[in-house]
Amino acid sequence: MDKTLAWLWLADAVGSACHYARELLDLWPDPEELYEALRAGTEAPPFCLSDGALRQLQETTPFDYEERLDHCLLTGVEILTPDDPAYPERLKEIPDLPLVLYVTGDKTCLNGGRYVGMVGTRRPSPYGRQAAYDLSLALAQQGIVMVSGLADGLDSEGHRAAVEAGTPTVAFLGTAIDRTYPAANATLRRRIEAGGGAVCSEYPPCYPGKTKGTFLARNRLIAAQSEVVCVVEARMRSGTLNTVSHAEAYGRPVLAVPGSIYSALSEGTNELLRTRRAGVLCHASDVLELLGQPCRSEPPAQQTFSLRDVSEDARTVYAQLGPTARGVDALCAVTGLPAGRVLAACTELELFGGAQALPGRRYIAL
Repeated sequence: MDKTLAWLWLADAVGSACHYARELLDLWPDPEELYEALRAGTEAPPFCLSDGALRQLQETTPFDYEERLDHCLLTGVEILTPDDPAYPERLKEIPDLPLVLYVTGDKTCLNGGRYVGMVGTRRPSPYGRQAAYDLSLALAQQGIVMVSGLADGLDSEGHRAAVEAGTPTVAFLGTAIDRTYPAANATLRRRIEAGGGAVCSEYPPCYPGKTKGTFLARNRLIAAQSEVVCVVEARMRSGTLNTVSHAEAYGRPVLAVPGSIYSALSEGTNELLRTRRAGVLCHASDVLELLGQPCRSEPPAQQTFSLRDVSEDARTVYAQLGPTARGVDALCAVTGLPAGRVLAACTELELFGGAQALPGRRYIAL
């Protein structure tokens, strides 16, 4: 019997994110031997197995998975198991490790590198999008393998920056390995695979099972593969903070990019900083310091401020700023905007390098 069949049989029975996966492997490191023991009735079933998993193991055999194995071989999908040298070593450390990992692209990038997670909202602000891209680009240029989930928004920015830098990047899917979600990222996925990166999933081609909770389940893999998890923008209740919780459980340090106190998109990241669950992330060197890795070259010069990068309110306020400081009340009067929007615009201009705050909530253009 091909031992891969036994792994497929066992993985399907216990399901993804199985909390007793490590415990089960400590008892039965070889699934083929477990199959033979259950079939012969010579050993009691592992005590950690759920009733549903045991029932499926007894009602199926590894040979039921020959068609799936053949399909993966024909379509170029690699099947990695914990006894495979190419299986990610960092995932072996967690109690709920995947018993099977489906991979497209280059599996060699899953080991031997330095790994940093880049996560955040799927609907970022221009500030968040630029921050995620610039930080990821600077890290990838230092040879760091960026890890994320190939989702809309900031996940995509992390992967895209790595591709542009010519550095492998790793994406964990919450869908079947043969499905790209969102579909608009199919081109980005092909670039990841062609550039020496890897796309990974716990879910086989044509996965017919439940999809509820699969994206939250994959978040633990992003956290586990990463040595540091970086958060750019996140709301208070979000999948991003779920990834942070996994990182904390696995002992991975977390860094967060400060955001505007007026932006709902930064409520989560600012709360991480306020409660000291995360360190401050402003430069790639903040990450490299945690990794104990010096920069190989001088960081790129900061980009010139551009009005194209900021919101309409920020452009309106910027048009009224100059070398002479103006207060919020004066800016409200000349722009016709309420104080809250003026303050948010001024904060945005500060973050993008277009304005400087002075005492008394007064601002000048830079």
